[in-house]
Amino acid sequence: MALLRLIYFSVLFGLCFAADPFANFDLELSYITVSPLGVPQQVIAVNGKFPGPTLNVTTNYNVVVNVKNKLDENLLITWSGVQMRRVSWQDGVLGTNCPIPPKWNWTYQFQVKDQIGSFFYFPSLNFQRAAGGFGPFIITNRNIIPLPFNTPDGDIVIMIGDWYTQNHTALRTALDNGKDLGMPDGVLINGKGPYRYNTTLVPDGIDYETINVEPGKTYRIRVHNVGVSTCLNFRIQSHNLLLAETEGHYTMQQNYTSLDIYVGQSYSFLVTMDQNASSDYYMVASPRFVNQSLWQRVTGVGILHYSNSKGKASGPLPDPPNDAYDTSYAINQAMSIRQNGSASGARPNPQGSFHYGSINVTDTFVLRSMPPVVIDGKLRATFNGISFVNPDTPIRLADKFNVKGAYKLDFPSRPLTGPPPNGQISH
Repeated sequence: MALLRLIYFSVLFGLCFAADPFANFDLELSYITVSPLGVPQQVIAVNGKFPGPTLNVTTNYNVVVNVKNKLDENLLITWSGVQMRRVSWQDGVLGTNCPIPPKWNWTYQFQVKDQIGSFFYFPSLNFQRAAGGFGPFIITNRNIIPLPFNTPDGDIVIMIGDWYTQNHTALRTALDNGKDLGMPDGVLINGKGPYRYNTTLVPDGIDYETINVEPGKTYRIRVHNVGVSTCLNFRIQSHNLLLAETEGHYTMQQNYTSLDIYVGQSYSFLVTMDQNASSDYYMVASPRFVNQSLWQRVTGVGILHYSNSKGKASGPLPDPPNDAYDTSYAINQAMSIRQNGSASGARPNPQGSFHYGSINVTDTFVLRSMPPVVIDGKLRATFNGISFVNPDTPIRLADKFNVKGAYKLDFPSRPLTGPPPNGQISH
């Protein structure tokens, strides 16, 4: 009996004090040549793939990602929407991290504490995201935390984004010269060009994305806008999109026929395959708030293929919202999304942030974002007339080692009026 008690207490306290598991990944970023829009071009692959592989972890895991830079310029990887719980030095932003030089590597280590949901990773320097380097980052519930919906029959990731056939270095040079990016050459779905729904708009021989599904089953479809400048409307012909989660928060479940997904946003939909499969169905990602007659060729089209489908998709694409010059529809749609506060998932106030309400407010800032302007001959965005300039010493390092003059503390609390915008380092 004494031995049994010893085993019991050993197991009990071992479970109570066991460390959270580790998930280890190796990512190598390099150039490859592909032709997503029928034109051979250099893209950034991750482990030889474009887009990169899915990083799948579980709530509270310690994540270790060793990134090897095989590009010819500096690199940083950031984790869109993922909150750094263990240390804030791992976010992959130039203000806190030193760049990874070519032929070097860096190991990120952070904990996805109290988080769930759909995210993605991407390169944060030198406009490299316009060339790829991105991939899905999924945080799943621990087994003891129930989903606020029935377990889906499958999990599908769809990465949509505007795309240019010009090299990212050429696009970067154009911006530095004060030029606008202009109209994209297309929209990619999972790194592939459009299905040839129109023989005039889409040339022959382009590889397109096909998602294979089984009739009657319900899938969780995670959609990420990994583009650089274009809001996209996502829709699946004849299928309802039941919104269930966005970037770490479960939502009140609502049906949409289509949803606007802005650059950097991620959404999870529950989609039931309830059609008769008389043919395949279109998946569409098309630009918003543009002149559709001019931007008609800039449309991403993939195929949803039932296993019992009787033919190929044909005919016109499902219509987008008809409000190119009226933003009220988009605003109302965005305001209709509500967090499901009763669902067990990510805690909204981890690590004591619930104390924030008792902290006295000492400063109030009003932020104004204006259209990009030319500063020192380069096209730049601003907040309150200030445009960020990369510091020689990352801000977090300057704080730690008390480096004087690395940044300024004079960010204006109100939008500037009078002198033209200027580039400053503010904190």
